[in-house]
Amino acid sequence: MPIALRRAEVVWDGTLAGGAGALSSGSGAFALPVTWASRTEQPDGKTSPEELIAAAHASCFAMALALVLGENHTPPERLTVSAACTLDEVDGAPRITTVELTVRARVPSVDKEELGRGVAKAADLCPVSNALRGNVEITVHDEVDDG
Repeated sequence: MPIALRRAEVVWDGTLAGGAGALSSGSGAFALPVTWASRTEQPDGKTSPEELIAAAHASCFAMALALVLGENHTPPERLTVSAACTLDEVDGAPRITTVELTVRARVPSVDKEELGRGVAKAADLCPVSNALRGNVEITVHDEVDDG
């Protein structure tokens, strides 16, 4: 039996360039508009698959790092993880090429080197990192937040 199964649905009306979609989560946690223009031009309050991947990756990585630090008996006071997901053209087709994670960690008595070890462990544990690895270049930058 799986640990979790989550669902989402998009209802799309119209063509790629002129159409629009309504994205909803199975949990009811969100309902968001999505368009091609929000993906390649200005978002104007609408989301894109890349933004959703960035959100999934940032939240998953934060959970993985919280686990690693807690198991190391150095639980974090606060983790701030931001993600930037890039859509680029490769061989004439759009492709997600990179995700860049930036981690700010406020963890009492943990220095930059120890944080780096925890971040590396979290990168190996994070299910979203593991799903993307091998297809998308993932970089992680970390810094200690002294408060």
